[in-house]
This record gives sequence, structure tokens and C-alpha cells, in this order.
Amino acid sequence: MSARDNILARIRAQQGKPEVPTPEEHTAVDSYIAAHPQSARPHIAGDLRALFRSQALGLASTVEEVAALEAVPQAVAAYLRDGGLPLSAVCWPGFAVLGWDAAGISAEARAAHDGDAVGITGAFCAIAETGTLVLLSGHETPAAVSLLPETHIAVVRTSRIVSGMEEAWALLRAEHRAPPRAVNFVSGPSRTADIEQTVTLGAHGPYRLHIILLSD
Repeated sequence: MSARDNILARIRAQQGKPEVPTPEEHTAVDSYIAAHPQSARPHIAGDLRALFRSQALGLASTVEEVAALEAVPQAVAAYLRDGGLPLSAVCWPGFAVLGWDAAGISAEARAAHDGDAVGITGAFCAIAETGTLVLLSGHETPAAVSLLPETHIAVVRTSRIVSGMEEAWALLRAEHRAPPRAVNFVSGPSRTADIEQTVTLGAHGPYRLHIILLSD
């Protein structure tokens, strides 16, 4: 049991509820959400992939598309070589089986440590309206891989591009009854304008965000 689970279980015990939410409680929450319509929001229609790409580019991300997962290592290698960046990276465990060695990349499937230059991740989904990536923390999706390295490369399936934030949360509720420890929203490279209103990239995270869209 995680510390969060322990805290929530103690709160539920004080309320006279079982340690774990019952199916009836989940049903009640779903009914409450369904009964409350969304607030007014911009109408989004058309090609979500094109909109996401446009919005991501506007946030100083770079974007390319590949046709198959097997093409990712070569695409990553080309990006790193073009930028004069190290050909070594850490990646999520799910990407460990790809042909990194053949592409000339040394890739380790583990959480990132201080000093790792490149991190390669997937994404739970992407939001077309804002060009944002949604990443869920977990054993197979360590958050540090997207946060510590100066260069973050994210592989996103086009079928996982949703219209807006509302659809992203709905997808999370549909596929994960309990939220993960952290949900990270990544909108371009890290930046701040705290010092004299001058935008500085990489202040609190990666200097670069390269998105590889994977056609389904």
C-alpha cells in the first residue's frame, strides 16, 4: 500500500466506509459526472492530428511522424545527430525491445538519474486544443524520464489524440478507475519568465521536446 492509499484508507475508516471504494460508489460518481454537463468551451472539429501538431509547434516543440513503432529508433537517432546531441538515452521499459543498437543509440530502460541527457517516453494521450502531452506515472512509466533529461522525446499514437482536457480526463476515468500517483501535463519545453519577464527555456525541466507521432 502506498502512502496515499494508506492516508485515504484512514480517512474512509473515519467515515465508516470500507478501505477500498465499492462498485456502488464508483457508479454513484459516474452518475454524478454524467448528470452535470460540461461548461462552455471552444468548438473543436476537423483533423485532431493537424491541430495538435500546429499547437505543439507553437509551443516550441518539434514534431515528426513515422508509420510504425519499429521506425522510432532511426527517427530518434536522426534527431539527435541533427542536433549534435548524445546518442545515449533512458527510456520507458516498454520501449526497451526496439532496435536501439542498430540505430546507433545506447538506450537503458530505467528511471532517469541526474546527468542523463535524453529521455524517451510514450504518452497516455495528447490534447489537440493545447498541444499538450498527458503522462501518467507508474512502474512502467517513470515520471523522471520526462522530467530530468535536458531532451525529452515522446512517442504519441495518433489514435490517442483527444480534443480537449475534458476528453483526456474522461479517458483516464474510463481506463483507470483509480488515478495514478501523478498526472503530468507537458506543453512544450520547460520555461519560465520569472526573471525580468524574459522567457527562459529549460528552467525547471527539459530544454527540448521532440514529439514523434506514430500512425495507427
